[in-house]
Amino acid sequence: MGALEQTDPEVAAIIHNEEERQRLGLEMMASENYTSVAVLEAVGSVLTNKYAEGYPGKRYYGGCQYVDEVEELARTRARELFGAEHANVQPHSGAEANMATYFALMKVGDTAMGMNLSAGGHLTHGREVNFSAWLYNFVHYGVDRESELIDYDQMRELAKKERPKVIVVGATAYPRIIDFELSRQIADEVGAYLVADMAHIAGLVAAGVHPSPLPHADVVTSTTHKTLRGPRSAFILCREELAQQIDKAVFPGTQGGPHMHVIAAKAVCFGEAMKPEFLEYQKRIVENAGVLADELQAQGWRIVSGGTDNHLVLVDVGARGLSGSRAEKALGAVGIYANKNTIPFDERPPYVGSGLRLGSPGLTARGMGREQMRTIARIISRVLENREDEKVQVEARRKVRELAEAYPAPGITDRMAVGA
Repeated sequence: MGALEQTDPEVAAIIHNEEERQRLGLEMMASENYTSVAVLEAVGSVLTNKYAEGYPGKRYYGGCQYVDEVEELARTRARELFGAEHANVQPHSGAEANMATYFALMKVGDTAMGMNLSAGGHLTHGREVNFSAWLYNFVHYGVDRESELIDYDQMRELAKKERPKVIVVGATAYPRIIDFELSRQIADEVGAYLVADMAHIAGLVAAGVHPSPLPHADVVTSTTHKTLRGPRSAFILCREELAQQIDKAVFPGTQGGPHMHVIAAKAVCFGEAMKPEFLEYQKRIVENAGVLADELQAQGWRIVSGGTDNHLVLVDVGARGLSGSRAEKALGAVGIYANKNTIPFDERPPYVGSGLRLGSPGLTARGMGREQMRTIARIISRVLENREDEKVQVEARRKVRELAEAYPAPGITDRMAVGA
């Protein structure tokens, strides 16, 4: 019996149940992944005990010699991995990384431009319910109605009309390559900063299977827990001339003490991303997403933009009379975990949505390939088409469990095997 089970069996039981859910289900959230045991060990280390306001060599607390080393290691690895001039690894989340970036580059009330949420953007790109819209005048570009690809002509026209201080590119539900070079050109035409939010595609960028925003953007923000397979956290990369502004906006501007245990885990994940096997993993992510999209199309489902170039597939379930929320619940009932999502020009609200967002990173981390993607696509299709048929649900649950047991979840299975 472990310490947690002895001290707080209620919490221990909840964590165990979540381990079982992850172990025996198929995680297809495009924003989720399985970390390595090494990352989990770093997050659970004694570094959680250390307070370290400030930056390496300039702390407001004593006893920081070792946390200084691990933060400097994380910063160095981040710069090397992405070819950046400066890295700040203290942001706790992608939203906080974006907040700090906006504070560094704009004054409250300034105009900024981001991607519309229904077209695939993010809350922090100016959604009216978010701080970004409360503090800044965000205007939005979107996608072409026919192709469902980013409408760069619209972006240019809107930029010339509104003259934003900042243009944000990046998305949470856009399955295609983003043209960072063209976005830079548009930003230059109106004298705007270009900020690239690469939270979803950071692993793909690190491996070179998606164009990098680094040569073109003034600032790049990202999370570490999606395609990068690191801890739930974030970081910011920028040009050297903006380093001081960014660092001050993070601390003391928007955060206090950094989470040193998580920063150590970031150092681990950056190190893992430098290994040759990580490149192969990212290639398989893209390949698996493409197979998933193709098979779903073969089963009669409309795929937004006609396919995918990255790690995610956006399915228009509304075209078959479903809402995204109903599709999410139906799949969750058989152990396939995905999320409802809006699609371009969606008439349903975000909490309901007409889309289903599916991702390949987690399944790929489990070692699944093309054959498994086709099988899972067929299971998804059958479940959604037969939502009220209990026999179909029972059979689907059996197949899902068989796949999950045949392809163990990294980290979880390893920890359980050693009694962690």
